[in-house]
Amino acid sequence: MHELPVTKHIIDIAETHCRENGGSRVVTVNLVIGEYSGYVGESIQTYFDIITEGTLCENAVCNVERIAPKLRCNKCRKLFTKQLLTFDCPYC
Repeated sequence: MHELPVTKHIIDIAETHCRENGGSRVVTVNLVIGEYSGYVGESIQTYFDIITEGTLCENAVCNVERIAPKLRCNKCRKLFTKQLLTFDCPYC
């Protein structure tokens, strides 16, 4: 349910950007959502499709990409994908 206000805000941002750049409508919205963000991409997509009716985003495509969180080790400075339930560096 918390995806609804976030989706409304995404639409507001897209519309503002469209107006500021002289566009007549939004064609595509690309979102990147972290796997541990707590947001469900499918819910955002569903809300987007429903609440864009009558807006500059109506009929726009909403692409949602999920990404795994990355961390940088304080000791070895290597970047690694965070594993569930741990922050341990796999290189150290």
